[in-house]
Amino acid sequence: MAEPILFCKGGGCTAKLGAGVLSRILERLPRGPEDPNLLIGYDSRDDAAVYQIGEDLAFVQTLDFFPPMIEDPYVFGQIAAANALSDIYAMGGQVKTALNIVCFPENMDLNILGRILQGGSEKVIEAGGVLAGGHSIADDGVKYGLSVTGLVHPSRMYPNNQGQPGDALILTKPLGVGIICTANRVGQASPEAMDAAIASMTTLNKTASQLCRDFPVHACTDVTGFGFLGHLHEMMDGRLSCRIAADRVPVFPQALEYADEFLLTAAGQRNRNHVGDNVRFDGVPFAMEEVLFDPQTSGGLLIALPTETAPALEDALKKAGLSAAIVGEILEKSGTEILVTTQKEMSL
Repeated sequence: MAEPILFCKGGGCTAKLGAGVLSRILERLPRGPEDPNLLIGYDSRDDAAVYQIGEDLAFVQTLDFFPPMIEDPYVFGQIAAANALSDIYAMGGQVKTALNIVCFPENMDLNILGRILQGGSEKVIEAGGVLAGGHSIADDGVKYGLSVTGLVHPSRMYPNNQGQPGDALILTKPLGVGIICTANRVGQASPEAMDAAIASMTTLNKTASQLCRDFPVHACTDVTGFGFLGHLHEMMDGRLSCRIAADRVPVFPQALEYADEFLLTAAGQRNRNHVGDNVRFDGVPFAMEEVLFDPQTSGGLLIALPTETAPALEDALKKAGLSAAIVGEILEKSGTEILVTTQKEMSL
């Protein structure tokens, strides 16, 4: 780790505006004429926009940036880039180009900015994309991210809301990085916990997305600022229900420990307030509840596919070195949208 530069005041995807606030704003925006080539826009609360440009080709467009959640500028650049690139992978696309988005104080050491941009550039290269430029402004605080464009076949993209009853749900990364980073900011996180969280946040979802192409995936999203349950709520789309086996969900053990010590994020509480009425917990400890609401930065993919094919994808993801697990199942709509229970009560 680099020597602290004290520019981390709480960032990553914990800095996102709450989902409820965004919904109220977006629904008031003028829509303009409908464009049949816009296959996915903000109406579906999906991970990225998809615009068809040919019979067999569409481009995927996304943008993401945020303040630092850790003090090492190089690692922060890696995490911010991995997080932005993830939206392309969640749509089933391939990364092609990226543009830097930078806010930086004029009185801060420019070597810090150089390290941030280096970390981001290396992740774009790892993704197989080209860094094509960017835009910067002077600001009171540091913020960094990417605008990313990818390509996808229109019939092979992964919307976040097309899951079907009978689908299994697979999560590809452990939860809890928001809580761990919060604990780290107050000096309570162990080096081992931070190392594990950083390793997860800097891992691209490229491999997971590529493996999905061999399976009949119905829906996919990446788990970021709205937490596991917030993004799951978006996947249910008001027309489905699901059961989650809490014992199967990959979690950093230290995150549970820190949650028990009430080292929580304000964004996690916003997530609980926004989606909590749609969730019923049955025998789930408080710490696990908090981890499920915890905002993730550069989190894993949450994938819906037919139950009979899910074990093969889970196995392929694990063989690729990912902490993937079948964590639940989609059901017909019922009175409880999301039931979080224990594994022994489920037939997964």
